[in-house]
Amino acid sequence: MLEELLSRIVVDLKVMTGKPVIKGTRITVDAVLELLAAGMSPEEVAEDNKISVEDVKAALLYAARVLGREGVLIDTEP
Repeated sequence: MLEELLSRIVVDLKVMTGKPVIKGTRITVDAVLELLAAGMSPEEVAEDNKISVEDVKAALLYAARVLGREGVLIDTEP
């Protein structure tokens, strides 16, 4: 199920200079995340961008997977 969602995200150097996008569109994963962070519901993001709610979920899953691999640097200086 999760891998099926991830198949909705593609990276192609010829599309949006290689940023991850919703398959078949030029809508980037980061654009979807910014709209959600701004307070839009997944349904609103989907409707406004002519994508599905499953595409929005795929963007969230992709971001979670990428961030899950990142290390976090914490500044210990006060």
